[in-house]
Amino acid sequence: MKAFKLSALTLAAAVAVSAAVAGSTAAQAAEKVRLATEGAFPPFNTIDSAGKPQGFDVDIGLALCAEMKVECEVVTQDWDGIIPGLLAKKYDAIIASMSITPERKEAVAFTNPYYSNKLQFVAPKGKDFTLTKDGLKGKTIGAQRSTISASWMEEHMPGVEVKLYGTQEEAFLDLASGRLDLVINDVYVTYGWLNSDAGKGFEFKGSPVYDDDKIGIALRKDDTALRDKMNAALEAIRKNGTYDKLNAKYFPFSIY
Repeated sequence: MKAFKLSALTLAAAVAVSAAVAGSTAAQAAEKVRLATEGAFPPFNTIDSAGKPQGFDVDIGLALCAEMKVECEVVTQDWDGIIPGLLAKKYDAIIASMSITPERKEAVAFTNPYYSNKLQFVAPKGKDFTLTKDGLKGKTIGAQRSTISASWMEEHMPGVEVKLYGTQEEAFLDLASGRLDLVINDVYVTYGWLNSDAGKGFEFKGSPVYDDDKIGIALRKDDTALRDKMNAALEAIRKNGTYDKLNAKYFPFSIY
């Protein structure tokens, strides 16, 4: 899902916190791993009626902990503060549909990808749009703040009005209420929304505009042992069928 780049302020803060905690190796030897997710990006991460995190990200994280034979705790953190929270050692890893980008690699390390993503527009059925910079002038496009969707619009659609939201759910709510003309978002999250009651009457528009987004688990740079263990565990659940079972729980097609 998320972003080509951190904002300059967020990245600077993240790097500063990283420097403050450099040299820490606590997570490498930990018997308990704390995983952070956003909790507002269904079906990858959300909060159930009992207040418990759930979703594909959460299930993959728990499967990796089981494979590593470590106790696992999943906590939630708002998206804008999720990397600073990792660097401040509030948790050991982020599994929240985070895109692997060069800018983020300045602040954190990533595991190998655990799924691949694409970006695509969604809008009401029966409404046609020319999905170009000129064709979308005068339209309002919704996107989640600090995501690759927002960054893609900034880079490829200068001059088009983009309204940014704290969560993807807020963007979908404004689309459904008619306050937006289109939304640009991760295809698999949009697929889940389109198959819900709230998404009836809407559809994908055009083809994916970006299809090479790799999603990984973020860790502090010095936690190399934990990263290596997670990579080995990811390879193991891919081979033993666990990954495919979790994929099928949410999607009738492979997202790897």
